[in-house]
Amino acid sequence: MTLAVARAMVRGGEALTIMTPTSDAGSRANALDLRGITCTFPPSGKGEKPYTAVRDVNLTLADGEFVAIVGPTGCGKSTLLNVAAGLLPANTGDVRIFGQPLIGINDRAGYMFQAECLLPWLTARRNVAFGLELRGVDTAEATRRADAWLARVGLSGFEDRYPKQLSGGMKKRVALAQVLVMEPKILLMDEPFSALDIQTRQLMENELLDMWSADKKSVFFVTHDLEEAISLADRVVVMSSGPATTPVAEFNVDIPRPRDVTEIVQSPQYLDLHRRIWEILKKEVLKSYERGKTVAAS
Repeated sequence: MTLAVARAMVRGGEALTIMTPTSDAGSRANALDLRGITCTFPPSGKGEKPYTAVRDVNLTLADGEFVAIVGPTGCGKSTLLNVAAGLLPANTGDVRIFGQPLIGINDRAGYMFQAECLLPWLTARRNVAFGLELRGVDTAEATRRADAWLARVGLSGFEDRYPKQLSGGMKKRVALAQVLVMEPKILLMDEPFSALDIQTRQLMENELLDMWSADKKSVFFVTHDLEEAISLADRVVVMSSGPATTPVAEFNVDIPRPRDVTEIVQSPQYLDLHRRIWEILKKEVLKSYERGKTVAAS
């Protein structure tokens, strides 16, 4: 989904630091810099206190880097995505996109949400072309680009189907084409494959890797699935339980590319990395669970 469309549909921590790798970044500006970001939400009801989702977050995403963020539910992962997208202003801090201050919506980014944001009254073709048309691309050219991207995600012959006529996996493919047709430099992805069955999810993950390998967009990928994070990313950052989230660990994924997510899980490097990350992530998940029980009992 384009962020112009997202703005119409979305109303509306301690420090997280992802260090820029020096091997490939060179003198190029980072794709994303979040500096000192704090997001506090007002009370949702009488007698409640303001809620700080993330505090003093510093995050750097290099040009062409794929970073996955994992952590317990409610640890501020989606909040960071929304700040990076320009959909949520931070209470404090500074956001820079390729070295330039972010003012308003981040038009260098495409956002793929957990739920498909397809318009039910439009066909797959028109859903993919819609963002281009909002930007002033004429209908014929927008249609040509939409059909090309639907072909790339394996949906040739389904251009005139409506969302209700598509399977869950097909709708995810349309949503991916909807984002990539806009040629964003940054992909913001919020658990985009979590609702799919395991076989379809693995197919979509491999398709994402193939497309990412072609042009190396910068990807900020939020997931609850540690297997998915390791299989896709260059680095995995583990977030603490909320509120006022902080990172507790960061791991380089030194498994060679190209990767096949159905095979990578059998490699010794994967198994060792999964064990080491889970040792830390499990503690944070248990903290979040215990905190939830305490709140429920109070």
